[in-house]
Amino acid sequence: MGAVTFLRAAPATFQTDVAAVISKAGCNLGTCHGNATGKGGFKMSLRGGDLDYDYAALVLDQFGRRVNVLAPDDSLLLQKATQAVAHEGGKRFAKDSWEYRTLREWIAGGAKRAAPGAPTLVKLEVTPREQFLIEPASSVAVKATAKFSDGSVRDVTDIACYEVVNVAVADVSTTGRVTRKESGETAVLVRFLHLQEPVRLAFVPARPGFKWAGAPPQNFVDEHVFAKLQTLRMNPSALASDEVFLRRAYLDLLGILPTAEEAKRFVEAAGNRTPNSKPGTQNSKLSHRAALIDELLERPEFADFWALKWADLLRVEEKTLDAKGMQDFHRWLRASLASGKPMDQFARELIASRGSTYSNPEANFYRANRTPVIRAEAAAQVFLGTRLQCAQCHNHPFDRWTQDDYYDWAALFARVDYKIIENKRRDTNDKHEFIGEQIVYLARKGSVTNPRTEKAAEPRFLGVAKPDFEKQDELEALATWMTAPANPLFARAQVNRIWFHLMGRGIVDPIDDFRATNPASHPALLDALTKEFVQSGFSLRHVIRAIVNSRAYQTASEPNDTNAADELNYARAPLRRLTAEQMFDTLHQVAGVSAEFKGFPTGTRAAELPGARIEGRRGKRTQMSPDVFLTMFGKPPRLLTCECERSPDTSLGQAFFMLSGPAVNELLTRSDNRVGALLDSGKPNRAVVEELYWTALTRPPSATELTKTVAHIERAKDRRAGVEDVLWGLVNAKEFVLRR
Repeated sequence: MGAVTFLRAAPATFQTDVAAVISKAGCNLGTCHGNATGKGGFKMSLRGGDLDYDYAALVLDQFGRRVNVLAPDDSLLLQKATQAVAHEGGKRFAKDSWEYRTLREWIAGGAKRAAPGAPTLVKLEVTPREQFLIEPASSVAVKATAKFSDGSVRDVTDIACYEVVNVAVADVSTTGRVTRKESGETAVLVRFLHLQEPVRLAFVPARPGFKWAGAPPQNFVDEHVFAKLQTLRMNPSALASDEVFLRRAYLDLLGILPTAEEAKRFVEAAGNRTPNSKPGTQNSKLSHRAALIDELLERPEFADFWALKWADLLRVEEKTLDAKGMQDFHRWLRASLASGKPMDQFARELIASRGSTYSNPEANFYRANRTPVIRAEAAAQVFLGTRLQCAQCHNHPFDRWTQDDYYDWAALFARVDYKIIENKRRDTNDKHEFIGEQIVYLARKGSVTNPRTEKAAEPRFLGVAKPDFEKQDELEALATWMTAPANPLFARAQVNRIWFHLMGRGIVDPIDDFRATNPASHPALLDALTKEFVQSGFSLRHVIRAIVNSRAYQTASEPNDTNAADELNYARAPLRRLTAEQMFDTLHQVAGVSAEFKGFPTGTRAAELPGARIEGRRGKRTQMSPDVFLTMFGKPPRLLTCECERSPDTSLGQAFFMLSGPAVNELLTRSDNRVGALLDSGKPNRAVVEELYWTALTRPPSATELTKTVAHIERAKDRRAGVEDVLWGLVNAKEFVLRR
């Protein structure tokens, strides 16, 4: 370690100097004494989140053996850290180090907690906040400056703590020197005492002779995405073909494929003259695509598909809500989206809801979240993009929220109660199952106990002083505060979620984990989308329209020589497996077979189903069961308030299910399916193959594909079997299974 620049005019203090040494030595990390159960009988707060607790543990516990004010060098705190006596954590610093001198000075001075009026840390500044290092540049020195309540400023670069988020990209020294390992981006978290700040770094390949080849921006989305790509010396992929764009837009907005007729009509018209430019140019294509986007946003399937996303988040499932409550809640969600209800109003109605879970379906939000802490965590995560769970047991180690913040927030929901009109649950031992109407209301009293203070928490919004509840009750006041245009948390969280669903990755990722130590990949873009969302009156369709009309959304998935390794900057469209509902619905659509779900009209799509399961928890599940299919492809059980519950992963089980599973085989071999209709139409094999390609892949077959597939059908002993083989091959192709 180099010369320490942390200069003090006053004697060492516990709250600043000692706490800094303990953090720098790693003693209060989760792998050491900051563990929930401590280590070796000695427990400290995680990352120094509770200095009162830490002081008591160091000075008062073990009869004061850890510090010896009469003989400081005999203190266990010093002997263990220098390994003068056995220490499982190894040697943390040497006897001639600044750490040792600081701790010894504090102990010799009486090991006091804090002098009256001692300055406290109020701000941590780091430089640079963001930097792009183009080869051959390979390292950068991060500087940390602490500002205290008495106005003093100290350079704490050498004694701050540093962590690299993406360890494959860079290393960081104990004094803040970040060194490149490979090209890429990473954040470096700088921590001093209770404050943390991120530094965003990008190590950019030299790419000699690089020239920007991107087309002009289509809108503000492109301006921000392209600006960063140019800085990274990275070109976006070319514009996706009309066929690929059409398929992508249908899947992303409606959850289904275009019909063969819709696809042919769109592609054939794509080169027609538009007011923007000459026929066949990219501007003409973009104008043609914009008209399609407007059309798709008004189709009923849009509300079906986006209600599905909210049903996942709001835990619309039968066990807790019962069948009627589940259906009523889902119907309310879909109607809200179909009508274009502003998303701030949508959120307010949910947060302030009460009354019958049947006649006021939005009250099912509270029926699904049964305790104050579960309600608090769900509301923060869904509507504010904030994960509070870590603050339940201790101050959040990576965010600003304290344990007091957590319980004060939970206290807002403490008076929510239920009047159970009846409960006809089938399993009397299952306290989580409810069948029957419930009334959600605010009780006269209700409180949440803060385990740190052992007192009732005071209802308070996140990050603000105690609100005034004279004109509104807790839920009404919360709904108003949460969705106010001046409160950026709600709008930022919602546009980030929309961006994730369309672009495959959030600007902040994970999408519901907004915090200073998880910085946005494109902060200016996030700000611009937030502003657009608020100014549009919190319109879901408006934000979707802006994103889908951008070139960034419409790029091809095929990489070029500058963006092949990029996963963060939207230089090309990501490949994603179709969701469970998309896979189920498109298979039936391509096979020309109407799906059948128990209790629902024939032709109901999986995306229209209100709950997590069709047969119910006790229904018989076979390989032919829709539940088995949907679960196999990642449909969530809706037990968590998190996008992460839906699995996007691929597996061997899915591959076998598609290749040889009875459900897919039954769709392909039914006499009344698309194969049968095509054969009955009298069309020649060439026309049959073309129809199947347009239906399954939204494109015509290439000359080679057409020749080979027609030849296969003609060689087959049975024509129908040959056509079934072609369709089987199409639905098992990557081009079908992936959204690209």
